[in-house]
Amino acid sequence: MQNKRTSIVALAALALGSGAAVAQIKPPEPDYTLSYNVGAVSDYRYRGISQTRLKPALQGGADYARKSGIYAGVWASTIKWIKDSGGDGSVELDLYGGYKGTAGPLGYDVGVLRYQYPRNHLSPSANTTEVYGAATWGPATLKYSHAVTNLFGFNDSKNSYYLDASATFDLGNGYSVVPHAGYQKVRHNAGFSYTDYAVTLGKDFGNGLSASAAVVATDVDHAHYLSPAGKSLGKTGLVVGAKYSF
Repeated sequence: MQNKRTSIVALAALALGSGAAVAQIKPPEPDYTLSYNVGAVSDYRYRGISQTRLKPALQGGADYARKSGIYAGVWASTIKWIKDSGGDGSVELDLYGGYKGTAGPLGYDVGVLRYQYPRNHLSPSANTTEVYGAATWGPATLKYSHAVTNLFGFNDSKNSYYLDASATFDLGNGYSVVPHAGYQKVRHNAGFSYTDYAVTLGKDFGNGLSASAAVVATDVDHAHYLSPAGKSLGKTGLVVGAKYSF
């Protein structure tokens, strides 16, 4: 009788132990992630230049990333500059893909980005393709983008480039500050090259919601970047925005 009781106790203990072991087993992490984002900004500034005539824009996108470092995505925004340039269409569609990895303390990112402006009907076309490479060390990132087509409708502007330096500093409690400086070279189009600057304060509220406020400035020749109303599209301004990611 004693042996039988001991066997039952042992089996119960074994079962409990097995259950605890099972409870500690975590499901494997997925090989990829798929995320989405939607948002709005008070002015869509790209490389310091307003794409929306200094007016608000709606934006959104989707991103696919594999654990291996391969990624691809799509992003869209409302714009006004195509119509202001005599074309059609009011949407910018960005298609991109690349690879992210690390080499010791250095992070790197290489890829290709296609800016598509459906029905833009401009000549040369506003559609642009760039290849890029970025290196990150601590909070600092240096990125180089090279146009393998004409750049945003500029005539004979293939091999234009953009050099971008920025840093991201975590201030705690969901706040961050990002200083930035960039130089846009537009080949064979004298007067259109310029430098842009920005300082962005970000706030992560959690649950996918974030907001930002940025002071943006450029040294453009304002006569080359004007809205139909005669306002400089590269003038110093405050841009605020909100985004929800899920």
